[in-house]
Amino acid sequence: MSWKTTLYDYVHHRNQMDIDYSVEPMLPFVEDAAYLSAQTERLARRADTDRQRQFVPTKSETRLTVDQVAERGDSIVADVTLRRTTVGEIRRVLHEEQRIEQERITLSPASDGWSVVYIEYLQTEQALRLKPPVAGGIMQAEDSFAAVGLMRAPSVPYLNTQIISHFQQAAARTPYNRLEAARYADEWWDKANPAYLAFEVNCSNYVSQCIFAGGAPMNYTGKRDSGWWYKGRVGGQEHWSFSWAVAESLQFHLLTSRRGLRAQEVANPHQLDLGDVISYDWDGDGRYQHTTIVTAKDPSGMPLVNAQTINSKHRYWSYTDSPAWTERTRYRFLHLSDSF
Repeated sequence: MSWKTTLYDYVHHRNQMDIDYSVEPMLPFVEDAAYLSAQTERLARRADTDRQRQFVPTKSETRLTVDQVAERGDSIVADVTLRRTTVGEIRRVLHEEQRIEQERITLSPASDGWSVVYIEYLQTEQALRLKPPVAGGIMQAEDSFAAVGLMRAPSVPYLNTQIISHFQQAAARTPYNRLEAARYADEWWDKANPAYLAFEVNCSNYVSQCIFAGGAPMNYTGKRDSGWWYKGRVGGQEHWSFSWAVAESLQFHLLTSRRGLRAQEVANPHQLDLGDVISYDWDGDGRYQHTTIVTAKDPSGMPLVNAQTINSKHRYWSYTDSPAWTERTRYRFLHLSDSF
């Protein structure tokens, strides 16, 4: 049996693992005890969430792409992209969720072929780190995370001229087109819009793009720690506000803005509409690290969200199946104003 066959077996049995809520299918050839333990906990959380929402999974499919392979002694290290689709039912209504995950899988020779000895996530649902603010100031991104090296490709500003003609002169009462924000989110969930810079951690940049596509006017101040704006890379330097691309700063801006783009925090997720935002504090320390946008509702009226970094479409809002989730995780449910 070749290492490639074992890799494809890993993907096949992982699909079965998610249907069965059990790591049992992985045991014959996965030796990474820490991975198996983490998956056992994740599957238990997901099973509990699925029971609560009356979701019954019926099919899990994964398209595997091998991005890079390296030999390390007798071992093979493969960087892979997994494009995953889960289908199930909620009270006889079909639901499909998609996501794209990247992993680094190490395989070593075994007596009867190959074994998976180590599995590493290449992406996490964390966000740009932030420096503590000075008194009365807004959070700022760490210098190392704001560096050009974390950006992939140069871009030019994306200006939605159908919505505004100038950043400084947005219409006083522009309606928020929630359907258009959700449509944009579904169009670009699995890829980067080349009109924008793409960040290594792209969740808030993607959500800001969706909100802007829905008609929210930019508040261009020219200062990174104020307003909500994006101009791209000019002269080798990034021109975007922290509130555009940093999860902590985006939720802070939405809650403190008194004109233009703004939001009201609500108590429960079912109060959210299409185009609304959820912020995630994985550690419960009051600093928000991930952002999603509501793009659909399930038959129970609960939000389904899109996100990037780990690109996801129509994922259940709670993220209890995320490796980043902890018992301390807290959410902020942000209902955006219907007009700006």
